[in-house]
Formats: sequence, C-alpha cells, structure tokens
Amino acid sequence: MSPFDLWQFLPVGYLLTIAIETPILFFGLSSHHSKLRRILAGLWLTACTYPIVTLVLPLLLVDHSRAFYLLIAEVFAPVMECLLFWLAFGKEAKWRDFVVIAVANLASFVTGEIIF
Repeated sequence: MSPFDLWQFLPVGYLLTIAIETPILFFGLSSHHSKLRRILAGLWLTACTYPIVTLVLPLLLVDHSRAFYLLIAEVFAPVMECLLFWLAFGKEAKWRDFVVIAVANLASFVTGEIIF
C-alpha cells in the first residue's frame, strides 16, 4: 500500500478499532477504574498505537512478509498499550487490566482480518 492509501485507511480503521476495543475495555477493566476512564482508555490507547501500526510499521516492514508485519504489529500494540496504562495509572493498574487490553487488541485484529 502507498502512504496515501495508509493515510486514507487510518480514520476508518481507527473508528472500527475503538468500536471493538472500547466496549471490551469498558466491561473488562477493573471496576475501580471509573466508567469515564474505561471509555477514555478505549480512545486513548488506540490513538497512541494505531498510527504506528497503520502508518509506520507497514512502511518500515515493506520488504518483509505480511505474517512478519502482523507479528510485529500485534505484539507491539498490546505491549505498548499495557505499558502506557501502567505508566498512567501505576498501582491502580492490575494484571486483569493488562489481560483485558490484550484481549481487546486480539478482538480488533481478528475482526479486521475478517472484514478486510
């Protein structure tokens, strides 16, 4: 895909991703996180990682297989989102939260593979 195509896909993919991940985070994150925090996590975490997964990694890994790109992207996104969540909420972040973040990423990946 060309950089133009990647930029064109970015808003569509971001909206689809948050539509899938935000409900999972809302219902799955630890209950001591406020409802607003759980909703904002769906928007914020994806906003931090999605541009890298969608715009940067495809261009960096253009000479590699799609499988290699998917491996890098789908490990990068949940690991970085867990790290960001931990940096933002420190002791309030629980292992459950990290598992839910990983599950949300997996759900959006699988949905994206089915749709696109």
